[in-house]
Amino acid sequence: MAVPSQASLNNQLLTLLPEADYRQIAPDLASFNVARGALLARAGDPIEHVYYLTSGIGSLVASTPEGNRAEAGIFGREGYIPTSAAMGVELSVHDVIMQIEGDAYRMEFTAFRKWMDHNRNFARVMIRCIEAFSIQLTYTAISNAVHGVDERLARWLLMCHDRVSGDEIPLTHEFISLMLAVRRPSVTTALHVLEGNGFIRSVRGNIIIRNRQALEEFARDAYGKPEAEYQRLMTGLF
Repeated sequence: MAVPSQASLNNQLLTLLPEADYRQIAPDLASFNVARGALLARAGDPIEHVYYLTSGIGSLVASTPEGNRAEAGIFGREGYIPTSAAMGVELSVHDVIMQIEGDAYRMEFTAFRKWMDHNRNFARVMIRCIEAFSIQLTYTAISNAVHGVDERLARWLLMCHDRVSGDEIPLTHEFISLMLAVRRPSVTTALHVLEGNGFIRSVRGNIIIRNRQALEEFARDAYGKPEAEYQRLMTGLF
């Protein structure tokens, strides 16, 4: 299999690596198309691969012992998953589900652990990404506690918009209710609020961002801090 050139990649972590370090790890990367709804990791199962998305969006989904489920965080071409692999954790704690179809490079868990141990720059980037992702998860918890459903929906749509090309986001009401941990009627009501304000247009299975700036203003402090922290953490590494 041909080794992908670094210039052709669309994953921010892989392109951030110094060229010499990328050349070392590149033979262990394999291209992979990830269908919508694909399960990249299952809670309690061994982690077989680490995924670097180049398009599409995935969700980290937490479940209670009684079967209640909610999305804890999202990831796209800015990161990798499962981040717990960087700590040598062999079993996945959460389900990792693809919510918007995309492409990825994947690396076997054993190869990923090898490079974490033997390539300092690779390990540095992966660990910085863990910190950035943990900040996102923290702010999800804060937002769930202090913001209304309308603001939380605005936040998640902005986060999804950050990770897609263009202004169309193929999201179903089912996925949105999972994202927000609310019932579907609450999703419908919140979508009507955002659409009524002219921020978005909602059609079956698709949401179109119409006024990004106004949507950010509506979300207030629900959005922005984790994104700024990602830029700070991933800038000036080398």
